[in-house]
Amino acid sequence: MSVRKAIAWASASKLLSFTIAFASSIVVARFFLTPAEVGLFSIAFAATALIAVLQEFGLNRYIVGEAELGEEKLHTAFSVSLAVAWGIALVILAAAKPLSWLYGDPKLFPLMLVIGSSYLFVPLAIVPTALRQRAMDFRSDFMIEVGASITNAAVAISLAAAGKGPMALAWGALAQQVARALVSQWRNGWIFPWPLRFAGASHVLRFGGGSTLLQIFDSVGTRSPDLIVGGIAGNTAVGLYSRASGLAVQLVNLMTGAVNSVFYPALAQMRNEGKSLGEPYLRLVAGYTGIVWPALAGLAVASYPLVHALYGPRWTEVAPILSLLAIAEMIFVALPMSVQVPILLGRLDGVLKRTGTATAVAVALLFVGARYGGQAAASAYVLYAAIWFVLYVVFLRSLTGFSWSGLFADYARSLLGAAAAVAPLLACYRWLTPPTAMSFGELIPPVIAGVLLWLGTLVAIRHPIVPDIRHLASVTIGRFARRRASES
Repeated sequence: MSVRKAIAWASASKLLSFTIAFASSIVVARFFLTPAEVGLFSIAFAATALIAVLQEFGLNRYIVGEAELGEEKLHTAFSVSLAVAWGIALVILAAAKPLSWLYGDPKLFPLMLVIGSSYLFVPLAIVPTALRQRAMDFRSDFMIEVGASITNAAVAISLAAAGKGPMALAWGALAQQVARALVSQWRNGWIFPWPLRFAGASHVLRFGGGSTLLQIFDSVGTRSPDLIVGGIAGNTAVGLYSRASGLAVQLVNLMTGAVNSVFYPALAQMRNEGKSLGEPYLRLVAGYTGIVWPALAGLAVASYPLVHALYGPRWTEVAPILSLLAIAEMIFVALPMSVQVPILLGRLDGVLKRTGTATAVAVALLFVGARYGGQAAASAYVLYAAIWFVLYVVFLRSLTGFSWSGLFADYARSLLGAAAAVAPLLACYRWLTPPTAMSFGELIPPVIAGVLLWLGTLVAIRHPIVPDIRHLASVTIGRFARRRASES
């Protein structure tokens, strides 16, 4: 499969999965669950995910990036994956009762049991999914992700409507992992490493050990806000924070996940061929910031009318938190694939040092911010993002060799595009309707105007992504014309 087709399938997978998950979250939050109930689930899910990060053990990156992956290496990797993942799943189940004691809420116990049980199925999907990505078979990846999302949404909404409360979300998470395991196994030929093989496992363990430490740091940075805010500010506060965080992160994953999943194996091929990654990395920066920055800026500016329209009045306090977290995500997007590129170039040690430092800073800042509520915690997260950027930008330049002038030129063009995208909405706030009073219908015209102004600005300033946008537009128009011609 070509890179363009792979990106198309991966993009469709991310878009449809995001749409399903997003629509499901709106239905559940607006009609069935309160912020406190969502907060309770968020604490349970964050606690289990913090432990479950050990499950993957870096096997996805190992299988996709390993230069010479034979049957014996694959068998060993799968065996290690099962042994580690099932061991971690048992730890999660054992931690259910102590966590409910720690938070003083017995309702956490059944939530963690169900969520923890879902991780028993995770290892059955890790290796099959990685093999499909290594083969650039993103059609199968589409089936895996969309099938899992549909299953989660169907179960969660059905049980929430039946009055099961936060347990509906837990059962949805379990159903999602079962579906992912079944579909990934089906698409890869029902593989299972039996008998288990651990000969030559030292190489896998060395790679997995370093990669897992990195994942621990990343998980602490992303999951600790829910646990810290929940422990200090309560279930309602963490419910509001987690909803805002989910919106911002889901938008970024929607817009970048496809590129990440395709470009990692593509960059691995360039590395194997001895090519420089400097210019390709700058093209990646231009693509990320040129497209994602305007979307995140729009999310930040439109937070009040958007949250009110989607979730209803009881979720209004999500809006200011969402604006701050969208700004933080803009900072993270400024350095795309900040972990994957160093790992490809053999510098996992440098990633571990920087990520460990940034994680410690994040936890410390969140402990301080959470004492003053969700907005203060979100402000602390923005400060953490800025510190993370400083730690990584010089490191990535030393590895790829990109030019400072090229990097900041991309940033300047993308910022102009982002400013143009939100200008019509800001003008409406200033002269027509304030954000707290704007309806969803009133939001649509300035958003459309912003998209058109953004495109015009990109063309005027000759942004590097303009040729890609023109190519995509011409392909889309051509396909539409051919379809109309065949129908007539």
